[in-house]
Amino acid sequence: MANTSIRVKEAVLVTPSEPTPTHVLTLSALDSQLFLRFPIEYLFVYRSLSVPNRSATVASLKAALSQALVPYYPFAGRIRAARPDANLEVVCRAQGAVFIEAVSDVPAAELESAPSYSTQWRNLLSFHVADVLQGTPPLAVQLTWLPDGAAAVGVGINHCLCDGIGSAEFLNTFADLATGRRGLAELKPKPIWNRHLLDPVIRQPHHRFPAASHPEFNQHQDSYGFAQRFSREPLTPTCVTFDRRALTQLKKLATSNSRTDELDISYTSFEVLSAHIWRCWARALQLPETQKLRLLFSVNIRNKMKPNLPEGYYGNGFVLGCAQTGTKELIENGLGSAAGLIRRAKERVGDEYVRRVVESVSGSRACPDSIGVLIISQWSRLGLERVDLGMGMGKPVHVGPICCDRYCLLLPVFEQRNAVKVMVAVPKSAVVNYEYLLTSLSTS
Repeated sequence: MANTSIRVKEAVLVTPSEPTPTHVLTLSALDSQLFLRFPIEYLFVYRSLSVPNRSATVASLKAALSQALVPYYPFAGRIRAARPDANLEVVCRAQGAVFIEAVSDVPAAELESAPSYSTQWRNLLSFHVADVLQGTPPLAVQLTWLPDGAAAVGVGINHCLCDGIGSAEFLNTFADLATGRRGLAELKPKPIWNRHLLDPVIRQPHHRFPAASHPEFNQHQDSYGFAQRFSREPLTPTCVTFDRRALTQLKKLATSNSRTDELDISYTSFEVLSAHIWRCWARALQLPETQKLRLLFSVNIRNKMKPNLPEGYYGNGFVLGCAQTGTKELIENGLGSAAGLIRRAKERVGDEYVRRVVESVSGSRACPDSIGVLIISQWSRLGLERVDLGMGMGKPVHVGPICCDRYCLLLPVFEQRNAVKVMVAVPKSAVVNYEYLLTSLSTS
């Protein structure tokens, strides 16, 4: 898609509809991690049987965004790094969020599958910054009108402010205000800041935990040119949908070749699908047998802390689970073995585990390695598929990323609650093999 196929009509700052506190808020140690300093970028695609009133829709969305910025007023602030060894801060002076209206001749159907190249839909969120700490607005919303009454909504939210769960709660609040389903007084749960709950109890600047405790932070030497594999050739986006039947088949396959002490375990859809993706990815890339591999995935810690994080906490309330093994073992030991690694990685996450991570990342020290790593993020259970912004279009027919890259995303499928869409970009030379392996469930 050429850049000229999207034309920006208007770009404005939207400020809170009511007075909001003027102060500086401190982000948590988890919020301040180096690897979270980028925007989460969502793409929602909507279809309509009738052509909506564009001017009325734009006015409605601006008003709803202005209202949403009252309880979520830090989204109208600006993030800064006060000191290199300190947590990030949000300067809250109601500076505003970005709202953009644009038009495009791209049919909605083209946006519902994998793009031809990773950045093809980049201008569906034309406000993009490389450095989120340079005083830029942490929230941007772009409404792009498509042919035949359809629309795309691109949203960028600074990851330092919230995680997937927090961003989905904000977007559903924004949607409810746009449609009138709820007013500000009826918001439940109320957004809660309380970032101090995820700071270390006692800061120990030079403390290091045993490498075995948190392998996600271990730095591995790139003995086999893993990084070059992703930099020397273009990445090609892929998109494959798994319906309920396919997921059930994967569960049966995983159970049939599990360890003898895990034969009675009922694996979750996430565990078996992530294991299947991991194995297909490793096989398609034809990685050396002795390459150490790690699968990283977010684990929600809101109910794993003592005490639990309060309802409405929208900050980064996750840590990375880490399953690891060698290429040879991952491929030869079967689907059940890989699913078991993922399950045990999830089970290791508890209050003590979280506290160790908080201590490790405090002061911007520890950062996940990328050598031999596949990262999977589960967007399919965040509630993004419910974001109905009005416009007479109902719920989105597609939810995905603005840009598809080497991070693997599990996405919701329109009107199929038990289905999952898998989107990831892989080196061009591995695409055919990866898609074949992923869709050939019997090869697991």
